[in-house]
Amino acid sequence: MKTPEIPFTSTLRDFLPLKEDFRHYRWPLSLGLFCLILVDFLQLAIPIVIKRVVDALTGNTITTTSLLYYALAIIAIALSIGVLRYFWRLFVIGASRRIEERLRNRLFRHLQALDLSFYQRTKTGDIMARSINDIMAVRMATGMGLVSFVDGFIMGVSAICLMIYISPFLAFISLLPAPFIIFFVKRFTRRMSSGFDSVQKTFSDLTERVRESFAGIRVIKAFSRELWESKRVDEQGREYVSENIKVAKTLALFFPMMLLFNNLGIALVIWLGGRQAILGRITTGDFVAFISYLNLLTWPMMAMGWVTNLFQRGAASMRRINRMLEEKPGITGPAGSSETVHLKGEIEFRGLTFRYPEKEEYALKNISLRIHKGQTVSLVGKVASGKTTFLLTLPRVLDVLPGMLMMDGQDIRDIPLKDLRRDIGFVTQDAMIFSDTIRNNLLLGRDGIPEEILFEALKTARLYEEVMGLEKGIDTVLGERGITLSGGQRQRLTIARAIISDPPVLVMDDSLSMVDTRTEEDILNGILSRRKERTNLIVSHRLTTISRADVIAVFDRGEMVEAGDYNAIMNNPKFISLYKQQALAQELDRGD
Repeated sequence: MKTPEIPFTSTLRDFLPLKEDFRHYRWPLSLGLFCLILVDFLQLAIPIVIKRVVDALTGNTITTTSLLYYALAIIAIALSIGVLRYFWRLFVIGASRRIEERLRNRLFRHLQALDLSFYQRTKTGDIMARSINDIMAVRMATGMGLVSFVDGFIMGVSAICLMIYISPFLAFISLLPAPFIIFFVKRFTRRMSSGFDSVQKTFSDLTERVRESFAGIRVIKAFSRELWESKRVDEQGREYVSENIKVAKTLALFFPMMLLFNNLGIALVIWLGGRQAILGRITTGDFVAFISYLNLLTWPMMAMGWVTNLFQRGAASMRRINRMLEEKPGITGPAGSSETVHLKGEIEFRGLTFRYPEKEEYALKNISLRIHKGQTVSLVGKVASGKTTFLLTLPRVLDVLPGMLMMDGQDIRDIPLKDLRRDIGFVTQDAMIFSDTIRNNLLLGRDGIPEEILFEALKTARLYEEVMGLEKGIDTVLGERGITLSGGQRQRLTIARAIISDPPVLVMDDSLSMVDTRTEEDILNGILSRRKERTNLIVSHRLTTISRADVIAVFDRGEMVEAGDYNAIMNNPKFISLYKQQALAQELDRGD
C-alpha cells in the first residue's frame, strides 16, 4: 500500500511543541545565527577582492604592495571566518543538544506518568525508538537543519543580489532553471516526508524484535531456536533496509538534479557572459566575480536538499513523538490537592468490579471486603482467578469506579497518587531487579535510610548472609534484571526493598513461590513479627502462609466466594481442594 504524501506546510505544525524550548535558548541561538550570517557576508567579500585583483591585473595597474594587501585581506577574512564558525557551532549546535535533552526528559517524564494500559498496547521497541532515534532526528533538524536553512537562505539571496548588481541580464539567464527546481523540490519533499515516516516505523519494529530476542535468550537457547530467531530478525532487518532504500532512491534523484540545474546556469553564464566580457560590456573582474557568486550558489542549492532531508526526517520523528506526548494518563490524582496524606491501613472494598479494556469477561465481580488496620489477609485461588487484578487496584495501577475502594474511610481516587503509592509496599510476581548495586536496588533513590535499616531488611528477607558473602557485599553490582542472582534471591531482594520503609500496607503477590517452605516460614515470621500494627495482603498457595492469616479470601473466576478465618474457611469445598493439593506439595517438599 502506498504511503500518502504529506504536504510540506503541514510538517511545520509538527515542531510547535518545541516553541518553548526555542524561546528558552533564544539568546545562544540568536548569537550563533548572527555569527553564521557574518561568516556568509565574509565569504561574499572574497569574490569582491578577487574582482579587484583581476581588474588591476588586466589593466596593468597593480603593484606588488597591492598584491600583498589583497593577499593579507583574504587571509584576514579566512581567519575571521574560522573564528566565527567556531562560535556559531558552539552556540547553535550546543543549543540543539540542550533542546534534545529537554525533549527527551519531557518525553520520559510523560511516559512515566502514563498508566499500565498504554504499555500493554505499545511495544517496548517502539518506545525505545522514539526515545532515542526519533529524538536524534529532531536534534539534527533543529541544529544542522536550522543552520543549513539560514546559511543557504542568506548566502543564496545575497549572492543573487550581487549577481544582479554586476549584470542583471546574466543574473536572469543563470536563474532560468529556478522554476524547475522549485517544482521538483515540492514533489520530492512530500515523497521524502512519507518515506521517513515508514523508515521510523520499521526501525521501531526492528528495535522491538532485537530487544525481544535478547530478553528471551534463555528460552531461545533452551529450545535451540537460534537459527529461527536469527531469521526473524533478518526479515525485520530486510524490511527496514527496503524502506531506507526507497528513501535513498528519492535522495539519489534529488541531489544530482540540484547540481544539474546549477551547472546548466553556469554553462549559460560562461557562454553568454564570456561574450559580454569580450565585447567590454562587463570587465573581466566582473565576469570572474559573477562566476564565483554563481559557484557560491551551489551550496544553497545543496542546502535546499540537505535542509529538506533533515527537516522531513525530523518532522516525521516529531510526529511520532507528538503522538506519544498526546497520550493522556488514564489514572490521575485529585485536582488541586496539595495536602500530604498518610495512610493508616484501613481498607474497604465495596462491590469492587473491574473489566480490562477490550475484554468481554469481568476480571473482578462485585467483591466486598473490609480489612482493619494491622490485619493480615491471605488471598487464595487458582491461577487467573483475579487475585493479582484485585491487588493492583490498591496502588491504582488499575483504576476502579468511585466508591468501590476506600482507604481510611476516604475514596482512593481522592488520595494523591504519590502519597498512596508511597505508603503501599508492593512486591510483584515478577521480581524486577535493576542492573545496579544491591544497595541501589534496595533504596530505589530513597534518601535518609540508614545502612542498619538495609541490613535489617535483608535479615528479615533471609538474604543478609548471602549478600555479605559476595565480594563487595551490599555494593555488589548485579547483572541485567539481576541475572547473577537465583530466582529465590531475586524474590527475597524485592521483599527487602518493600519492607525497608515499613509501609502501612504491604502487598505480597505470590512473591515467595521460588523459595522452599522452611525459608518462606522464616521470612513470614520475620515480616509479621515486625509488622504487628501494619496491614498485610499476601497471595500464597502454601498452607504455612495461609494458616497465619487473620482473614482468608478465596477467589474463583473473578469472584470472592468465601472470606473468613482459617477455621471457618476449612468448610469451603474449594478451599479443601486447595488444602489437599498443598498438603501433598508440602510432603514432597519435606522429602527433598
